[in-house]
Parts: sequence; C-alpha cells; structure tokens
Amino acid sequence: MPPAVLRHAARAAACMLAVLSIAASAGAQGASTSDPRAALAAGWKDAAIAISNLKLVSTAWRPAGMSDPRNAGNFEFMNSDLAFAGPYVFQGNFNGVQVWDASDVANLKLKTLLPCPGGQGDVSVLGNLMFMSVEETRGRVDCGSGGVRDSVSAERFRGIRIFDITDIERPKVITQVQTCRGSHTHTLIEDPKDKGVVYVYVQGTSIVRSPRELADCSGRAPEMDANTSLFRIEIIRVPLARPAEARVINAPRIFSDSAGRIAGLWRGGKQGEGTQETAETDQCHDITAYPELGLAAGACSGNGIILDISDPANPRRIAETFDPNFAYWHSANFSNDASKVLFTDEWGGGMAPRCRASDKMTWGANAIFTLQGRSMRAAGYYKLPVAQTRTENCVAHNGAIIPVPGRDIMVQGWYQGGISVFDFTDPAKPFEIAYFDRGPVSADTLHLGGSWSAYWHNGRIWNSEISRGLDVLELTPSEQLSANEIAAAALVRFEVNNPQTQRRNVWPAHPAVARAYVDQLERGRGLGAARIAAVRAAIDAAELRSGAARQSAYAALAASLKDDAGSAGDSARVRALADVVGQLAAR
Repeated sequence: MPPAVLRHAARAAACMLAVLSIAASAGAQGASTSDPRAALAAGWKDAAIAISNLKLVSTAWRPAGMSDPRNAGNFEFMNSDLAFAGPYVFQGNFNGVQVWDASDVANLKLKTLLPCPGGQGDVSVLGNLMFMSVEETRGRVDCGSGGVRDSVSAERFRGIRIFDITDIERPKVITQVQTCRGSHTHTLIEDPKDKGVVYVYVQGTSIVRSPRELADCSGRAPEMDANTSLFRIEIIRVPLARPAEARVINAPRIFSDSAGRIAGLWRGGKQGEGTQETAETDQCHDITAYPELGLAAGACSGNGIILDISDPANPRRIAETFDPNFAYWHSANFSNDASKVLFTDEWGGGMAPRCRASDKMTWGANAIFTLQGRSMRAAGYYKLPVAQTRTENCVAHNGAIIPVPGRDIMVQGWYQGGISVFDFTDPAKPFEIAYFDRGPVSADTLHLGGSWSAYWHNGRIWNSEISRGLDVLELTPSEQLSANEIAAAALVRFEVNNPQTQRRNVWPAHPAVARAYVDQLERGRGLGAARIAAVRAAIDAAELRSGAARQSAYAALAASLKDDAGSAGDSARVRALADVVGQLAAR
C-alpha cells in the first residue's frame, strides 16, 4: 500500500476511535419520553402544539397550487428551503416557488406563486436574480407539468434556473444551465475580487443523465471512465450584468487523494460492528460557504470536508473527516469564528422515523468538530432530546446560527421533530434552550411533514414546514437565554440571506451587547455578584448621560473591566465586554 494511502488509513482509524469514544459518552442518555413533545395529538392543520421559550407569531398555510388537498405529504408538493431579500421570503417547493411579503410578520401575504415543477426547488437570491435548483427527471425546460415522457429528451431540464425578479410578481426565466446530475441544492459565492461575478456551486445527487441528452455526461465508475460525472461538483460562473451568459466553468475533483485518484475518500460500507452503513463519497449534498473567511464546509455523503474557496472558481480540499455513526453527511454550519463546524447526518434520507426512543442518540444527529487549520477533531454530538413516534419522519436537517454574542447557538429543523434551539459553545456539552413542535400529520400512517429548515433572520426564526406552510417565531427570555442576549442577536441584520451562504455576524456598539455579556458572566459566575451589579449600574448610568459625559463614563468602565480580566473566572468574556464598552465610549 502506498505511503499516502497508509497515512490516510491511519488518520481515519484514529478519527474513528476518537469519535466512538465521544459517541459512547454522548449516547449514554437516551431521548426523553416524558417531554410534552413525545405524545402530541396528530392532525394536518389542527395538530397539537408544544412550545417552550418561543412565541409563534404567525403561520401562512400552503396555498393552492403548492399542496395536494388529498395527500398532505405528497412528495411532489413538499415545501423546501428558504431565502430572504428585503421584505420578501422565498420558499422553495418541489412544484415551484412561493414568495411571501413579510412586511407585516403577523400577517404574511402571498406575493408570487410560480409553478415550475422539478424538485427540489431550493432558491437563492442576489439583486434582481433568483436561482432555483432542479433535479428530478420530470423537470421541463418550459416549467410545465406532466413530466417528460422519453428517457432522452430535449424537453427535460435538470440544473440551475436563473430568473429575473425585477418584477417580483412576474419572474422571467433568463437562462437555464443544464448539469449532468441536476441540482439537488446549490451555493452562491460572490467573487471577492470581482463584485460583478457570482459562482454557483451545484450539488447534484441524482442519477447521471445520458450523454445523448447532455454531452459529456457519464455515470460510469472512475475505473472505467476518468471523465465520469461522479466524484465532483459543478461550478457555474454568472456575470451579473449578463446573466444569460452563465455557464459551467469547472467540475473540480474535490475528493481526490494525494495520488490523484478521484475516488480518494470513503468508499462506502461499515467500519465494523455497531457502526453505520455509510454512503460512498461521490457527491456533496450541501456545501456551506463562508466567503468572508474563504472557507466552505462540504457535507459529502461519506465524509465531511473543508474547502479553501479564496479562489471560488477553483476550490481546494484542505481537510476531511469521517464518522462511523453517520449514514449520510447532509449539511454543515460553522460557528461564527469558524473554530467549530457542525455536520448533520440525514440517516433515513429524511423520510423515516429516526428519533424514536429506541434510536441511538448519535445516529441521525449533529456531530460537532473543532476546526484548526487542516485539522478537524471530534468534540461532541447533539440530537433532538425527545422521542418521536413511528409516524413522524425525524432526523437532523437544516439550521442556522443565532447571533448571540459570546455564544454558539443554533436553530435547526428536525422534520416532524419540529424546531430545536441549542447551545454548542462547549461542543462536548450541547444543550437545548427552546423548541416548537406539532404533532404528526397522521397518528396511523407516516406522511412526510415537519420542519425542512429553520433559520434565524433579522431577529426572528423562520420555519419552512413541508406539509403545512411557513411559520414565524420569536425567542422569549428564559433561564438559559436572557432578554439582553435576544436583543443583541436582533441587532445583526442582513438585507439578503441565502441558505448555504453563511454570513459573518458583527455586532454594533450597543448597550444590549454589553448587557448580554454581563448576563453571561452572571450565569457562568465569571465575575462576582457585587461586581456584576456594579457593572450593570455603570452601564445604566452612562446611558442616562450624553455627549462627553457618556463617553467618559464608558471609558472609565472599560478601563476597570480590563483590570478585572486578569483575575476573573471568565477572563475572555470580561475582555470581550471591555471591548464593547470601549466601542460605546467611542460612539
């Protein structure tokens, strides 16, 4: 065996031992059966609800044309992912796109209904352009219904549709870029050196189409065809001033090993007794880009990988990991400082009940890794802590970071397990803060439903519910999350927010941010009680002043906090607080 292969095997073995050790600890406590979510009454629009530390603001039910009234779980009408631009929420559906006007979050209004079947229907938005993933063989060039009769046809479309949404109520197709495996999901990455260009990373996971339908496509194994359409992603370059010229410009072999073998990562199968039957790494399901840091995390069927995307047209793999508890690496999120990366396992493909009391707490869960350079180290797991029934499809799915300063908090959809908000600041000890869950669509039969994705955007949580519609929720204060922390998170705002494109959270100089750090120091006993009270009083007093007097008060507090840091129980957080107070002094 070549030395490079031996080194890779040794790293994989060491990783597996570490992961299994952490998994043994994480799996010691099973899912709760006494939680209010464990036995909710079933129903489509009338299911029972369990909610904790959240407030349901509104629900917009699926409109006619995006649902099947005879079968709430009809696969061809499932709601999928969300994107945000200005006052609008773009909700994908396997049958097209819905655009909601969220100017009044308590009264969401349907702005646009765009039937355009073909699945998966995930959308992203940039300026006056909307991008849509199409993967299924029924997708048509004309967005028509009825599918495509012939196995090879010029009528078929699979890839990325690009629409002009200048008139939001009447999207117009600009161009459609065909790809060999279609587009299950996609990732938008703006060129850091040319703001006139955006790249679309296409994650195709379906069958490879015939070369008679699209030239140069090949579904053969790499041993038979070095140009196989497997073991790669496709990259589309879109000149924003001329989007009709969008085209595939690269298909990088991001799974290659040091010897140049394109099938260089996990080849599929089990690692031994008690491990998962893990898929071969010949595709990526999701690639979450963090352009401001030049990084991306790929959840790629059998492996989690880290890419250097500083040159987005030519991504390079710089790290990879494996987890014997994972069946299918599905999606990823970075912590805000990218010191951690969290991967999800879609055990059962999202269509099976994988949160039952008998299911392992490390299967169908999140795996949390610390990240340093080219090294990922297994640190912990988080799985929905409550048991679900046999008629509820449930497994880890799409979520996003909630920008609470000083903490790593995430909101996540778990299909019919609902929404879970959890803290993973200590990756070895993640814990739940809040939840929202409906009962199953049916008490007798498993119908697809639940939270496809739950995202934080501009102060609220938005939930794309597969069979029901779109929910808007707000966090409420609790023992584990204060009103100040929620207020600080709401200060981070973005005009545009797309799935799989992670934005760096930066907090303005604001008293809510300082008070959030003080609350954390009190909760964690990072400063003494008397000092906590004095700091709070000093912030309140400074805010009652104005001009130079306010600046002087904040400057004095910042200086005293820097002195505290040396002896504080949580010196890092005290220094962070001092920095914020210093910024307030400079306002």
